[in-house]
Amino acid sequence: MSRDLTEALAQRRAAGLQRAARALLRRPLLRAVGPDSDALPLVREHAPALREWFDRNTGWRLTVTSEHARLVKTTEDRTGTHPAREPRSRAPFSRRRYVLVCLALAALERADAQVTLGRLGEQVLIAAADPRLAAAGIGFTLERADERSDLVAAVRLLLDLGVLSRVAGDEDAFVRDTGDVLYDVDRRVLASLIAAPRGPSTVDAESTEDRLAALTAELPATTTDLRNQQVRHRLTRRLLDDPVLHLDVLDEEERSYLASQRHALTSRITELTGLVAEVRAEGVAMVDPSDDLADVRMPESGTEGHATLLLAEHLAARPGGRAPLAELRAHMASLAQEHRTYWRRDAVAPGAEVLLTEQALGRLEALDLVRRDGTDIVARPALARYAVTAPTLTGERR
Repeated sequence: MSRDLTEALAQRRAAGLQRAARALLRRPLLRAVGPDSDALPLVREHAPALREWFDRNTGWRLTVTSEHARLVKTTEDRTGTHPAREPRSRAPFSRRRYVLVCLALAALERADAQVTLGRLGEQVLIAAADPRLAAAGIGFTLERADERSDLVAAVRLLLDLGVLSRVAGDEDAFVRDTGDVLYDVDRRVLASLIAAPRGPSTVDAESTEDRLAALTAELPATTTDLRNQQVRHRLTRRLLDDPVLHLDVLDEEERSYLASQRHALTSRITELTGLVAEVRAEGVAMVDPSDDLADVRMPESGTEGHATLLLAEHLAARPGGRAPLAELRAHMASLAQEHRTYWRRDAVAPGAEVLLTEQALGRLEALDLVRRDGTDIVARPALARYAVTAPTLTGERR
């Protein structure tokens, strides 16, 4: 075999491995039918290499079958800045919708191969009667349209994941209380959903925060090699998952490891995914030249996208990078007036600046560009890239 052909085959295989890895990072549950289904054969082809890379560098487990591939990702991030969203409207899940997803999954574990939405609702209703849910402020009766709408949002998430497949009917009719829907249940996908090192039923902590911490806790390292492995896993997860890794969120051990192993960490990620490291004194960001891995983009089109960019510019230019929330709302109101020709018509309605500001800040928080400190909003170091400064002229004027 000629050298040129060998190199061409190696490049083709590396490109295929990269596309497969990006598909899994974009959608950790791939199915033979559904979104990104064309990537499943590629993941199956490169499964051994992918499995070895993720296990060594992140501790994430990859399971591949003929029907689906599941990258079981774990994370320490519990900020809530990347919520589940209703697949159609993209509205973020409320607390009750999260609860309904969990109750629906529990009900489906005991369901037949097919289930109707009405029957699933009845099972969820029985489970929702648990006094502990009532004590936590979660009520659910299916009597009101908004409650049925919340159940439908949970079901549509399960449809998107592939746990359910619609056979007949329409969810909107169920919301109006005029019809029902029949689904097939895919137990293989259902069984692969939990992404935790231990089963939730084995956790006996009382508070939600303690239960989440117990679910994601790692076994204590007993040797230097194991400690280094755990630090490598945590840093690589953050570099793959987070928009930017600020050094001030790391402990001393993590900062020391990153300082000595930064090039090795980022090079391995770049080789697998095509992400490019942008290194600054305050931290590291893995930038995606293709811009298709992020769930939140900056900048983005539309009123909300433009408003977010302008608010970022304002906050980045402010001395100290800190501003009261009330000031940002007032600034948003003035921006709405200034750009009323281009923004949505309701953006200039009285009080619209409150929602626009919250939406903009939500995007900036999800990108780790700002943080809240009481009623103040504080810029994170990476926000400086959105500051607009006067141009500097060099050389002689002509």
